[in-house]
Amino acid sequence: QVQLVDSGGGLVQAGSSLRLSCAASGRTFSIRKLGWFRQAPGKEREFVASITWSTGTTYYADPVKGRFTISGDNAKNTVFLQMNSLKPEDTAVYYCAASENVVTALRSGVDYWGKGTLVTVSS
Repeated sequence: QVQLVDSGGGLVQAGSSLRLSCAASGRTFSIRKLGWFRQAPGKEREFVASITWSTGTTYYADPVKGRFTISGDNAKNTVFLQMNSLKPEDTAVYYCAASENVVTALRSGVDYWGKGTLVTVSS
């Protein structure tokens, strides 16, 4: 099993920045991809960004491209999401996610979830 602890959320004004962190523990050697999803009030959970642990390859959802950056610290089994130029529509609970699958993209299959951290962006 893998445990994910996500943190870093908060209340900020539009245009501000936040950095989310997700620390993985347990069977971390089995992790192939890490990333973030978000769920806004009344909406379905959606993919935000992912990073392939072995290659560093990153993927982003269109709404966050150019504003969000995902990165990882392999030695600490931690993944970060740097969020810049935040907009009110970025308000959501952000969930860390991990996959053990080599082939399937993280957005298509998640094996482990964090409990989520709330990001609120005021206008």
